[in-house]
Amino acid sequence: MLWNWYTIDACFLSSSWLITTKGAFAATCIGVILMVAALEALRRLGKEYDEHILREFQARLTALSAGAAASEQGAGPQSVTFKASPVQQLIRSVIHALTFGLAYIVMLLAMYFNGYIIISIIIGAGLGKFFCDWMTSTITIDARSGGKEGNACIGVSATGIEEPSVCCG
Repeated sequence: MLWNWYTIDACFLSSSWLITTKGAFAATCIGVILMVAALEALRRLGKEYDEHILREFQARLTALSAGAAASEQGAGPQSVTFKASPVQQLIRSVIHALTFGLAYIVMLLAMYFNGYIIISIIIGAGLGKFFCDWMTSTITIDARSGGKEGNACIGVSATGIEEPSVCCG
């Protein structure tokens, strides 16, 4: 396994993925870019699905607690534990397994130490991040907090995918 720039006669993952023409190698590089972009899309899908089921739970909890709040004035803070339903957990698991499997295929492709393939992986990661993980943030400004006049309490909450690889999050 040495760093290389082979195009013709390069072979990836199986003997059937043997590159015999420059066009086939170009298609391989484009396919790798799309594969890594799809990996970023799957990561985003997993995060969005988690946020979706939490929003659903919060909406149900808000509806339930609206009626109970009137009868329990003066009660202290309460906490509620959320657990995904079996179907939700199955969907989460399938998304995770697809993400994990695709990440390992990309890792195996990188282990060929082909410069063009590694550059394609980097381009795919960049394009995937750009198109699939646009950062949004909510900034809360509360001028009433802070004690002294003119001081404001600012809270920032940013969403985006923080983990650089699927295996480390």
